[in-house]
Amino acid sequence: MGMLSLPGFLSCGKKKDFNLTNEKDAHSSDSDENAERGNWSSKGDYLLSMVGYAVGLGNVWRFPYLTYQNGGGAFLIPYTLMLALAGLPLFFMECSLGQFASLGPVSVWRILPLFQGVGITMVIISAFVTIYYNVIIAYALYYLFASFQKVLPWSDCFSWADEFCSKTRIVNDCNATLGGEIIRANFSVITSHNLTCINGTINYKPVQFPSEQYWNKVALQRSSGLDETGRIVWYLALCLLLSWIIVAAALFKGIKSSGKVVYFTALFPYVILLILLVRGATLEGALDGIEYYIGRQSNITKLMEAEVWKDAATQIFYSLSVAWGGLVALSSYNKFHNNCYSDAILVCVTNCVTSVFAGFAIFSILGHMAFVSERPVSEVVDSGFDLAFVAYPEALSKLPVSPLWSFLFFFMLLLLGLDSQFASIETLTTTIQDISPKVMKKLRVPVTLGLCAVLFLLGLICVTQAGIYWVNLIDHFCAGWGILISAVLEIIGIVYIYGGNRFIEDIEMMIGKKSCLFWMWWRVCWFFVTPALLMAILIWSLITFSRPTYGSVSYPNWGTAVGWCMIIFCVIWIPIVAIVKILKAEGSLVERIVSCCQPAANWGPYLQRHRGERYSHVVDSKKREHEIPTVSGVIYKEQCI
Repeated sequence: MGMLSLPGFLSCGKKKDFNLTNEKDAHSSDSDENAERGNWSSKGDYLLSMVGYAVGLGNVWRFPYLTYQNGGGAFLIPYTLMLALAGLPLFFMECSLGQFASLGPVSVWRILPLFQGVGITMVIISAFVTIYYNVIIAYALYYLFASFQKVLPWSDCFSWADEFCSKTRIVNDCNATLGGEIIRANFSVITSHNLTCINGTINYKPVQFPSEQYWNKVALQRSSGLDETGRIVWYLALCLLLSWIIVAAALFKGIKSSGKVVYFTALFPYVILLILLVRGATLEGALDGIEYYIGRQSNITKLMEAEVWKDAATQIFYSLSVAWGGLVALSSYNKFHNNCYSDAILVCVTNCVTSVFAGFAIFSILGHMAFVSERPVSEVVDSGFDLAFVAYPEALSKLPVSPLWSFLFFFMLLLLGLDSQFASIETLTTTIQDISPKVMKKLRVPVTLGLCAVLFLLGLICVTQAGIYWVNLIDHFCAGWGILISAVLEIIGIVYIYGGNRFIEDIEMMIGKKSCLFWMWWRVCWFFVTPALLMAILIWSLITFSRPTYGSVSYPNWGTAVGWCMIIFCVIWIPIVAIVKILKAEGSLVERIVSCCQPAANWGPYLQRHRGERYSHVVDSKKREHEIPTVSGVIYKEQCI
């Protein structure tokens, strides 16, 4: 692909230049280095798109919740180590891979045709994730619209509440001293006799905050389980439709339009986070929350538990969005000599600093909530979803001018979700672009709209009364083992089969020669540490597998089976594609496997002027005949493209 001039190539008996760059679409402009495929309009567009992709909803609820669950500030130690040992090496590898070949997550596997199924798996998983991720954005939209009321609808137990709804904890019974003896009696009896409960003996009634009942009874209209699908919740369906319309509108010109939108969607959440942090820090009890987050209440003994280290590695892995295909897709629109090394460092550090910064804002509010409810900080929330849609709304409802703070919080969630969603959909459209560039040139807008429409229809199951169970099920399976398997195969394939040193030479073609000392860290990580960590996380996750649950609700057997079917559907393409490649190759079985473990004939830099001596033989990727004329005129028999 790209512009290829073959002076000696004859067409219809005449000597002429072979140029495939005559057509342009909205994805490219005259100033682009890659006139056919297009480039980012500016470095800022790319960096903010990458930051927006990496910094998502998980930074605001998953990271604070894991920190909260794993000993507070002590969790930052394994988190930082896992960033250096697992997250950053994979991030740098994927950015370099996409930029070097200027191809998306499927076509880029010309580097190793036997593993092209890994790219397909990444794209399918991204498609599954976009389905439920936009549902979460729809939740944020619903709460955003619900915030436009003088009194927040979850601020008290209104008509929708039942007898278990209460803004404060209610004492059921306790021990007290009467006539020199210790008795246990109902709290009403204790108070009627002017007695005092003995500390540590109080038993509270099972009550729910108004925000918890609002989330379940009103927002979700949640059914009893996956077995009870119920009806489509119409207002969530409308919010889901609106979220897909926003995504489609931002992407109708590809990176040329999404690259401008992210200046707002990626930057404005930081403004809101700062406002929420300043407001939260002024609340009563905020210091207790921050001290639990990073201070003397941190539980350093948690570092002795293997689960904490696994959670840290998993969070780094998911928050940076490695092995989803999006990093390859976004980097593929860079100019060839862009410094992807400095970009990777900048985006990774920004992502992790954002998580830590968001933690301060979240924990200051949690500290206030613990103060109001007279509970320790460690007992305020039960899950990440509860943190975003129960605990935080509950705390915000207690603030002066609460609708304003609620609007800001959910507007921030909306923006964080949207720019991650932009990159995920761009991953899918980039794959279509690489497979059929002519179609995308002429029909980019209809294809983008059609893709968003199909994903919207598939997501309707997630806005039924059992929708939250489907969201949790897809997240539990598709965003878990499939990504880990893809990452393990990706790094093994590139480092051990294609060749880690060979890949380093490819990177140096882009960013210039570097010293052996510079590459020492990356070699240690790529060859040993990162694959070992990924394998450990994968094996640990499989060994400790437990049936998915949502709160106290267990999934039926068929629900767990559907989850396994989804993950099998995602990863089955890895062996299928490998077998097809081997069958299409020539020679004995060993020769076929060896040939498919070699880069394809058209692997290399996209444009002729970037290929240099190492890739001077590379031909235009649009030539898909069995025999391909190279630049030098030599006939190359293509076996595994």
